[in-house]
Amino acid sequence: MNDDARRHPFRHSVEDVEVTRHIPNTPQTRSPTYRLAFADPAFLTREELRPVRLQLELLKPELILSEAGIDSTIVLFGGARIPRPDEAATARTDTLRGLSRYYEEARRFAYLMTEKSLRETGGRENIITTGGGPGVMEAGSLGAAEAGGRSIGFNIVLPHEQAPNPYVTPELCFNFHYFAIRKMHFLMRAKAIVIFPGGFGTLDEMFESLTLIQTGRMEAVPYVLFGEDFWRKIVNWDGLVEAGTIAPEDLDLFRFVETAEEAVAVIEEWGQAPR
Repeated sequence: MNDDARRHPFRHSVEDVEVTRHIPNTPQTRSPTYRLAFADPAFLTREELRPVRLQLELLKPELILSEAGIDSTIVLFGGARIPRPDEAATARTDTLRGLSRYYEEARRFAYLMTEKSLRETGGRENIITTGGGPGVMEAGSLGAAEAGGRSIGFNIVLPHEQAPNPYVTPELCFNFHYFAIRKMHFLMRAKAIVIFPGGFGTLDEMFESLTLIQTGRMEAVPYVLFGEDFWRKIVNWDGLVEAGTIAPEDLDLFRFVETAEEAVAVIEEWGQAPR
């Protein structure tokens, strides 16, 4: 029980949960209706309780991150299938083998930003945040750990590919059921967004965050895309401008980079000079 538990004179809920573990075993106490509502998984997962579950997924990470003293984050999005350089030979496509170099750039970028955070803010600002899984996400967590800092992992329950990588700070490793709430947590503390090559998930995260910034629903932050050749091949940015579906100035919302050092420089200089 934490220190907040005794700010009121009432019996704490944790105490009642413990008491119910030692009650007599009778037909009445075995009935699901007798369970405390907040300690009853079958009740909490009912269809009608979705609004409550949404609130819980929003609230749990928010409270824990605040208690951990984390004031801001640097968000890394990128492909779960991008291999480590030493495993590139086993990648299933030539493109993935070539993209493996971005694993090292993600690791290096996370190391540099974490080192800077520890030196300048004691590790409260610009905490590396990823989806917590493999590929680019693992690289980001690894770089932060190598620098001696913390990283956040926002995992989500998926049938494949998504289990926590071993480098996420354990007490900052979260799991989500709702994509929408997970996306909110990615951006709520973000002071920069860094995108590496990836697939549907990366594209979804990239375009959603760009849309929030473009429409003024989110404050503009440094926005970096690693791998100009990849992104120009995947997205016809100039074609969108020519079609009139985006404005020419929308292309100023982000910058292309190739190395970790370039990305750090872009973030440090963002807003200081015309881009």
